[in-house]
Amino acid sequence: MKTQSLSKNRFWLPLDNAAKIYPAIISDEVSAVFRLTAVLKQPVKIKLFQKTVLLVEKRFPYYKVQLKEGFFWFYLENLAEHIPINVDKSLLCRRFRKGEVLVRILVRDNRISVEFSHTITDGNGGFEFLKTILIEYSKICGINIPVEYAYIKPDSPVLEEEYEDAYKRYFKEEIPPAVKRSKAFHLPFQLNTIPRFEQSASIISINQIKQVANAKNVSITVYLTSVYLYVLQEIFETLPLSNKFRKNKRLRIEVPINLRNIFTTKTMRNFSLFVMPEIDLRLGHYTFDEILKSVFHQMELETDEKLINKYIARNVGSEKKIYIRAVPLFLKSILLRMKYNSLGAAQYSGVISNLGRVKLPPEINDMIDYFIVILPPPDKTIKIHCGVIGYGDKLVLNFSNITKSKQFENKFNCFLKNQGISTETIY
Repeated sequence: MKTQSLSKNRFWLPLDNAAKIYPAIISDEVSAVFRLTAVLKQPVKIKLFQKTVLLVEKRFPYYKVQLKEGFFWFYLENLAEHIPINVDKSLLCRRFRKGEVLVRILVRDNRISVEFSHTITDGNGGFEFLKTILIEYSKICGINIPVEYAYIKPDSPVLEEEYEDAYKRYFKEEIPPAVKRSKAFHLPFQLNTIPRFEQSASIISINQIKQVANAKNVSITVYLTSVYLYVLQEIFETLPLSNKFRKNKRLRIEVPINLRNIFTTKTMRNFSLFVMPEIDLRLGHYTFDEILKSVFHQMELETDEKLINKYIARNVGSEKKIYIRAVPLFLKSILLRMKYNSLGAAQYSGVISNLGRVKLPPEINDMIDYFIVILPPPDKTIKIHCGVIGYGDKLVLNFSNITKSKQFENKFNCFLKNQGISTETIY
């Protein structure tokens, strides 16, 4: 694989296919910024941590960029300045302003957080950056990490594959695009006053939920997605009769999948797509086991490589059309906002994103307590998101909510408790 040290030269990068939508929809409320947090067992040693970041940031030049506006497309341009390290006291996941590096690091007490713009990477790419920081920080603090442990080391060369647009690499022109889905049910809760974005999080035992999911022959992701749909159904069924007639009766969940598990690439930029398991309440009430069965088979089908190719064909194919490429950026942004409204939020009722169980060198197990993933602030249509990440025996569910109601989170946690899965609220 050819290598190139981006940090030694002035460079620019086109946005990857998934990133192109974000500049058109970003606002103070819909920031397209997500956060990854490592909660340590001891307070952060700030001087050693600053030294770590200065060492690590050189290895990730494709993240030290700003968003720039061209005539036809937005693009990324590198910045010579360091990634800022700030005290974590501002609003969560606030938007990046013009001229800012599109990643920020925040520290408070025993917490290390990294916030990324979705224009540069997804959760899996961003976590590799945080992982390198944590391992290098542990080494500077005196912990011995085996030389053979595989991670992105600060002195390793930057591979061109790390900043490729992997969607274009795996785009196949002969594949028919996926069809547009119908509109979905959306929660009727009243919005918070600005700033709307609020968080609540619970810790559950991975062993407990794994045991319950295994008994049903499903994965943890399938199980939690099914709980999401079951809670939405319960909320729908408690609506006044007049509201039920006005609401769409398809409940559909957007579940991001890491395409690096399906296609071979080392890209550190966006490379994920979504599956959208659903239930149709026009067919009647679903038991939880019926939802589990349906979600399991839908996700098995939609994660098939051939069907994934259809979604890549739809997304990349539209970008490659001459009449789209020739449209000036200000008109293109209008079209992208329309596409987001028709192919985006209108089609699903909620989001649950599971980054899985974090694997780190056992030598630093005594340093880290757990992780948290906070998804970008939801828009006024979806209202609630759920981010999931595990470490050791702790699985953290983080709910991002812009409404006055906590009914959804309460019902979700209550359901888990009724299934014998203990939950501990952490905020």
